[in-house]
Amino acid sequence: MTVAFALLENIRSPMSIIRMPNGDLAYQPIGNMEDLVPESLVGILPPLYPEWLGGRTFAATHRIRFPYVVGEMARGIATPAMAVAAARAGFFGFFGSAGLPLPAIEAGIVFMQKEIGADHPGWGVNLIHSPQDPDQEMATVALILRCGLTRVSASAFMSLAPAVLLYAAKGLTRAADGRIVRRHYVFAKVSRPEVARHFLSPAPLAMLKTLVESGLLSAEEAELATQLPVAEDITVEADSGGHTDGRPLTVLLPVILALRDRLTAEHGYEVAPRIGAAGGLGTPTALAAAFAAGAAYVVTGSVNQCSQESGLSVDAQSMLATAGPADIAMAPAADMFELGVKVQVLQRGTFFAQRAQRLYEAYGRYNSIDDIPTIERQKLEQQVLGRAIDEIWAETQAYFKQHDPREVIRAEQEPRHRMALVFRWYLFMASQWARDGVSARRADYQIWCGPAMGAFNDWVRGSFLEPPDQRSVVQIGRNLLEGAAIVTRTHHLRLCGIVIPDNAFNFTPRPLG
Repeated sequence: MTVAFALLENIRSPMSIIRMPNGDLAYQPIGNMEDLVPESLVGILPPLYPEWLGGRTFAATHRIRFPYVVGEMARGIATPAMAVAAARAGFFGFFGSAGLPLPAIEAGIVFMQKEIGADHPGWGVNLIHSPQDPDQEMATVALILRCGLTRVSASAFMSLAPAVLLYAAKGLTRAADGRIVRRHYVFAKVSRPEVARHFLSPAPLAMLKTLVESGLLSAEEAELATQLPVAEDITVEADSGGHTDGRPLTVLLPVILALRDRLTAEHGYEVAPRIGAAGGLGTPTALAAAFAAGAAYVVTGSVNQCSQESGLSVDAQSMLATAGPADIAMAPAADMFELGVKVQVLQRGTFFAQRAQRLYEAYGRYNSIDDIPTIERQKLEQQVLGRAIDEIWAETQAYFKQHDPREVIRAEQEPRHRMALVFRWYLFMASQWARDGVSARRADYQIWCGPAMGAFNDWVRGSFLEPPDQRSVVQIGRNLLEGAAIVTRTHHLRLCGIVIPDNAFNFTPRPLG
């Protein structure tokens, strides 16, 4: 017997599973336990709330309501206002502080502390790997510690860095009952098991020794750090916007869950690290699948760029709102250009990916700007950069003389590095043009985006969330979670042997309080 689809959304009430006279199974809401007929009763399905989808210890540890994180889209796209809105809704929200100067990061922190309170749970900032400037990592951590923040998302790290370890170990104490108490929590975003291992393992002794000798950690903090994993929350990042290895979540998540279990047993952790999921999460079904696979929490990114709280320009948001799952491409990353690292970006409506690739190919082909043939150089200036290379270098040189003179000295000694800095100018500015909505450079917009954006657009088509100006980070999150709970409940009923309508796994977005 096929059940009425409308009843499937009644997830907050217990349901009785009954056997009909013809032998088919059906279910119905339980109004009163006395109404149950024992001879026809097969089982009872308990209520289900979106709050219950993830690992219970995740929400309890971070004092939030939902196992849902609004991710740290860099360069301030995940604005302080976005993090505040997420925290107030019972989510966890990260300010996308990566790529911003320290004064801007501090201003964002001050804003959030003023708006929501320094002790309010559910918000933090991003610490991104800066392979070209490790001092920037340490300076960012110093600022975060000075401001008293207790949650940080560490992203794009390819191995454990001193800055991350300093933040994780600082403030470790032992309670009266012998338990080790953390003051700071690192959310480590990883996409490879070998990187996850660094964060799931205790801190390396050599690195701890250096931090102690430099006066940044006490001997007690270092000793306690050897008994805990560096990070207690590991975000498994699959096919996402921005930096990504493009791995399917169904492949990557089980591998890192198993690694967590092995390392927890090996080191005898009292608290097993929690494993979350990110990348490709743009529909309720995707969230439900991540939770069903064992994720303690989920992290969304691309879909929040089209929210009212986003720092992305309205023009760029309108481009994202028309994207489909296939309208993406890989392009060289500005911060790791020389290493060949790529980011996933929007392809529809912009030529950024193709133009950035032309620059990387030139970087691989020539040893200096002077080696580029005149005709090819002119094409790069006219068709890609939009400015003369000499003008770009003068601007870049002036910037680094003020912010990091070492780069200028190196560029003078290494012509190839000078070429890289010029090409990185375009990659950096392309994201800035998209953020600021510089319409004259619309064809050069760099908009970090994964296929989840296209899936989200398809899901919300025809609903109140279709217009970009109607999307809020709270309504996006609440609808994704509500839909994931309904999908999960529907799957429970199917496992009970009940015939489910073909459209039962579809949830249409609606305003949720």
